[in-house]
Amino acid sequence: MNQASNEGTGTARGVQRRAVIRGARCVGRWVINVLLVLLFFFPFFWMLSSSLKTLGETMQFPPSLLPADPQWQNFADAWTSIPFAHYLMNSVIVTLAVLGLQLLTVVPAAYAFSQYRFAGQGVLFGITLVTMMVPAQLVFLPLFALFAKWGIINSYWSLILPFATSAFNIFLLRQTFNQMPRELVEAARLDGASELKIIVRLFLPMAKATLATCALLTLIATWNDYFWPLVLTTNDAVRTLPVGVASMRASESGVNYHILMAANVLLTVPIAIIYSFASKHIIKAFAYVGDK
Repeated sequence: MNQASNEGTGTARGVQRRAVIRGARCVGRWVINVLLVLLFFFPFFWMLSSSLKTLGETMQFPPSLLPADPQWQNFADAWTSIPFAHYLMNSVIVTLAVLGLQLLTVVPAAYAFSQYRFAGQGVLFGITLVTMMVPAQLVFLPLFALFAKWGIINSYWSLILPFATSAFNIFLLRQTFNQMPRELVEAARLDGASELKIIVRLFLPMAKATLATCALLTLIATWNDYFWPLVLTTNDAVRTLPVGVASMRASESGVNYHILMAANVLLTVPIAIIYSFASKHIIKAFAYVGDK
């Protein structure tokens, strides 16, 4: 009787200990998640807070987290301190052009790698993936020389053509296309459907989440790109918003950090709005690709 009672007590203690450990792990994960959220959110909070301060508040020490009297006029000053509308229009033109070209080139490439078997397919796909590891600074000089020979330096084309396709988006779409049942594709071909019709009617509807992810990643990368618009242009004619905002740091009258932060907020808002609506597609697409 005593032995059975001791075993029962030991089992109860074991269950209690495991429950305590699970609870401690749950609390630990929650604390880590909160710390990570604060870590990644704090720069954006600091940018927004600084954009509403006076210049004196941005320079004071110790710094204050919140503005004493929010200066909404900073955003109007940021808009008028540089040709903001001109830079914004250039960013919209370049971003939409890159997005359109990538959809035209990435979808057929991913379809070919997914649905066809041809000599050298593995090598070509491997080369495509390797290009993701090549930094932009490495190919800058050859491209600059080529564009100078073509006479398109300081034009929209010099900002669009280097990003007319994307190896990462090809990889992402290929993984999604690989999940299409081959029997369905063969049946469509036997019914006389063209390759374009198969892509439009079968593949693209299935890959909507992945397409949205590719489009969003392309939008963010192109909108925020600073290097190429800086090195491939020599004046403000086609320069985009990140270069325009950065030019505020070169002001001879000194850097107005509160205005600069307000300009950065205006630069970030369009992408933040688009991301808030499309973020669920990113999670869905990567989960879908990861299942393969």
